[in-house]
Amino acid sequence: MSRRAPSDLPPDRFDDGSEDGRDDEAPDLLPEDVLPEDGQEIDFDFEPGAVQAGTEVIRRFWTTLPTSPGVYRMFDHKGDVLYVGKAKNLKARVGSYARGQAHSNRIARMISQTAAMEFVTTATETEALLLEANLIKQLKPRFNVLMRDDKSFPYILVTDDGPAPQIVKHRGARRRKGSYYGPFASVWAVNRTVNALQRAFLLRTCTDSYYENRTRPCLLFQIKRCSGPCTGEIGEADYRGMAEAAKNFLDGKSNAVKDRMRAEMQEASDAMEFERAARFRDRIAALSAIQGVQGVNTQGVEEADVFALDEQAGQFCIEVFFFRNFQNWGNRAYFPKADRTMTPEEVLGSFIGQFYDDKPAPRTVLTSHAVEDAELVAAALSSRVEHRVEIHWPRRGERKNLVDYAQRNAKEALARRLADTASQGKLLTALGQAFGLERAPRRIEVYDNSHISGTNAVGGMIVAGPTGFMKTHYRTFNIRSEELTPGDDYGMMREVLQRRFKRLVKEAPRTAGEAAASALEGGVAEPVPEPQADSDAFPAWPDLVLIDGGKGQLDAARTALEEVGVTDVPLVGVAKGRDRDAGRETFFVPGRPAFRLPPRDPTLYFVQRLRDEAHRFAIGSHRAKRKREMVKNPLDEIAGIGPTRKRALLHHFGTVKAIQRAALEDLAKTPGVNAATARAVYDFFHAGS
Repeated sequence: MSRRAPSDLPPDRFDDGSEDGRDDEAPDLLPEDVLPEDGQEIDFDFEPGAVQAGTEVIRRFWTTLPTSPGVYRMFDHKGDVLYVGKAKNLKARVGSYARGQAHSNRIARMISQTAAMEFVTTATETEALLLEANLIKQLKPRFNVLMRDDKSFPYILVTDDGPAPQIVKHRGARRRKGSYYGPFASVWAVNRTVNALQRAFLLRTCTDSYYENRTRPCLLFQIKRCSGPCTGEIGEADYRGMAEAAKNFLDGKSNAVKDRMRAEMQEASDAMEFERAARFRDRIAALSAIQGVQGVNTQGVEEADVFALDEQAGQFCIEVFFFRNFQNWGNRAYFPKADRTMTPEEVLGSFIGQFYDDKPAPRTVLTSHAVEDAELVAAALSSRVEHRVEIHWPRRGERKNLVDYAQRNAKEALARRLADTASQGKLLTALGQAFGLERAPRRIEVYDNSHISGTNAVGGMIVAGPTGFMKTHYRTFNIRSEELTPGDDYGMMREVLQRRFKRLVKEAPRTAGEAAASALEGGVAEPVPEPQADSDAFPAWPDLVLIDGGKGQLDAARTALEEVGVTDVPLVGVAKGRDRDAGRETFFVPGRPAFRLPPRDPTLYFVQRLRDEAHRFAIGSHRAKRKREMVKNPLDEIAGIGPTRKRALLHHFGTVKAIQRAALEDLAKTPGVNAATARAVYDFFHAGS
């Protein structure tokens, strides 16, 4: 990697950035006479001087660039990433920005803000495309197409690393040995399918530790959801045969599996083994249930992802459908951030590159628009998997019908989102008026604490904005202070808010004008403007902070903010009614008497939704922390003891108490444990003796 900074720029450290970039190749040489002269007029929507300055910066970088493939990044004067793009020829691509002519307003704005650039050369254009997609997802540059929701997809895993295969839901890296099936669009779809496969093939879902310590079958065996391999209720060979049948079904050989079950059901019926025949009947019904609720299925498309884009009011929606083994495994809608001047082909091409950055691509990708550089994108996706990937823009037949179906869903999803955004804007305006804000809030933060008698205490922060709950901005705070009395809710709230706003003051200091705009003035809240596709960003500072609690909690919150020098953020306490009934909340605002909202006021319901979401998030975080503490193993605290050695010790001694009582010589005899590790374990448990 090389960083090139003009000599007249301050030596600030710039962060990495990335963009999706069209590779419009320009000539290798860029004559001086095509560059804008000093003071030359340029037909843009803003000051020509800014474009001229950015062009000069890019031109200085261009003079020393190679003609090899690579990735370039553009930065503003603060070091923030503006754009990441790839190029088959870096010199030609960057040179096209330095002409100062025939640029769209989006590109001109980007050029006008460019203060520095970085470059990474690659061996091929395919490598550049993959690196570009990775950097865009990591750095989220302002002028790129950005995926807003990048949550990983769930898969079904049939394990193959033990005596009895297990069927489980799986997310993340594929480190465990076994067969993976997916992706599924939602956890609900995976859970439904796993439950049906349990009834059909009686495979276990329990963990290995639970399986290895069973002395009698569990409840799942009694209700005919598991065949009981843990206690030998079924032979190992028969159980593996059922696991293979489950794999065959998930591989698309569903008719063959069902035909075999029908034959066995008929055979049992002929032998008058009616209970056994009834079990096969129920298993066939479970398989039919999986196939019967798939929605849109295909006859000629075995494995494909369908991407359909719709654009309305300058916003984009991309609907993705997943087809595997001739079955529809669900769909998901995405709303990427993209400049409204970008074409659907540009948006879709960049989105697909980012979409498959961390997941394998199927053999076929169907799109609603002709993706730019489709062959290059397909080659890049193929390099990451063990099969060839093809990208098609179908014009007729069944594939076109699938794309049209996905596009109708994209259109409907975007229409719903626009309607929800409009409703959300009205609620934010009403909320600002109810609490006397000068303008409707764009960012609302809600805080709540959760604990049991002071143990495993956590604080939760949820965030809401013009498009609803902003879950990527949620934060959890583990209460660290050892001086707090267990159960001191006021002290917990002070710690959470101090930590939050200390970091905010440090990382995103506000100007005086921004601070004044957030003050409680008692005026009429201005409506929230319609979200723009090219809007820079969701604000870092809240326009309103809601505290789940009454006057005491509010005073603690105000004290915490004053101690870190923040006195202009509006605070509101939301206290439950005497009987904790929804609809009787009392609101506390500094400088105003406590008040209530009318029982059927939509603003009141909106506040209740915000408070309930904060409550749900805080309790969920507390339960997760408590669960981790409950299953915490003392061996985890010993340096040098990883999962393999911990498993070896537990297999050899059975329990942690037995390890604690063991002599040093016995520890050293454990398979896989050397003398140094045995000494470390012994010293840990006998440090005070």
